[in-house]
Amino acid sequence: MPIRRMPRRLLRAHPKRGALLLTDGVFSMDGDLAPLPALAALARAEGALLLVDDAHGLGVLGPEGRGSVAAHGLGPAEVPLLMGGFGKAFGAAGAFLAGPAALLGGLVEEARGLVYSTAPPPALAAALRVALGRLRAAEERRERLRALVTRFRAGAAALGLPLLPSTTPIQPLAVGEEGRALRIAEALAERGFLVPAIRPPTVPPGTARLRISLSALHREAEIDALLEALAAALAADPA
Repeated sequence: MPIRRMPRRLLRAHPKRGALLLTDGVFSMDGDLAPLPALAALARAEGALLLVDDAHGLGVLGPEGRGSVAAHGLGPAEVPLLMGGFGKAFGAAGAFLAGPAALLGGLVEEARGLVYSTAPPPALAAALRVALGRLRAAEERRERLRALVTRFRAGAAALGLPLLPSTTPIQPLAVGEEGRALRIAEALAERGFLVPAIRPPTVPPGTARLRISLSALHREAEIDALLEALAAALAADPA
């Protein structure tokens, strides 16, 4: 995927100052993947640090669920700063930033949001160690999740549902008008499906969508029932 000119232009605007290039690994609204190899090459060429927020990739993508960075075959040399949350695949709370010790030490001393925050309790750290071990060993669940994503997208294509491109468990369905998105979300809720309507200012005007999130714990029958409910709700409220 090509890199737009803006990041390169911005990085070159102040060549003598340090620069941080920050991106999601998996974008939370559309479920699409950042072009991490190209961004890593850009950061290296322009002398910038690359930071990837992989909240939606950790536990799901890559070998042992190590996330989108590992899924692209990259590591600390290409992505020196990795950020993630513990409230999704880990099933706990909090977040982390991993990187070079010298840089992290500076953040501990200087980052105002961290200096006056409360440290996580030891019980949380112990729970996260257990969760990490289970995530690394959960390849069967990741395979099942990929199969459910494939099933959902195939069913949506057969029904003509306007899904946006995504290979991740975040499956956005384009609706367009904000009011329509809200009405369809309410209709789905009445049938027992929690599918939030994403609307401006979270997304640009005219691009409201339904954000469908799949889990390895979903059953095939639930996927099929959701597809049926989506088709019926869209047909009852045409654009």
